[in-house]
Amino acid sequence: MNEREKMEYTGGPRHAVQPVKRFVAHCYEWLEALISSLIVVVLLFTLLFRIVNVSGPSMLPTLQSNDRVLLTSYFYQPKQGDVVVITHTAKLQGPIIKRVIALENQTVDIDFETGTVYVDGQALDESAYIENGITTQPSDYTYPLTVPPGHLFVLGDNRAVSNDSRSSAVGMIDERYVLGKAEFVVFPFSRFGKIL
Repeated sequence: MNEREKMEYTGGPRHAVQPVKRFVAHCYEWLEALISSLIVVVLLFTLLFRIVNVSGPSMLPTLQSNDRVLLTSYFYQPKQGDVVVITHTAKLQGPIIKRVIALENQTVDIDFETGTVYVDGQALDESAYIENGITTQPSDYTYPLTVPPGHLFVLGDNRAVSNDSRSSAVGMIDERYVLGKAEFVVFPFSRFGKIL
């Protein structure tokens, strides 16, 4: 029996090929799992969740500039009190983040002396998200006003500086332009938590 026949008979180099094939097969399985996971994450963050950056002081003290917030957007229906991200408004092209004060067909009134906001005749208790009492700035509209169908009336929590539905540059928000509800502050980690 020559050397080659001995190697084939004893399972020499041919036998050594099996672990290499298994290693390559495992690599393909890991790569397939990684790609599948990546696709799922991309779909989740495209359809269900988004992370957006807060810019400016209009939502103080609830949100600070440069907070990163997690939005839920799939099948989202705005509710009174929700903090939402709006893609664009009547005259602003950039996204803004505001609190929903009134829904379609609700009547909004603002007492500009005290800064109290009324929805359908009831004063809102905004002590949970407004510091140092309620303040407001003049408006381009006459109150009381009724929110048109398919629209929202939104205000920033920092009423003294917020550009919101009191201004004709923002106006009533078409619900189609609501990107989603801000649920959590995810960064910086020191501010991590649910948005109230």
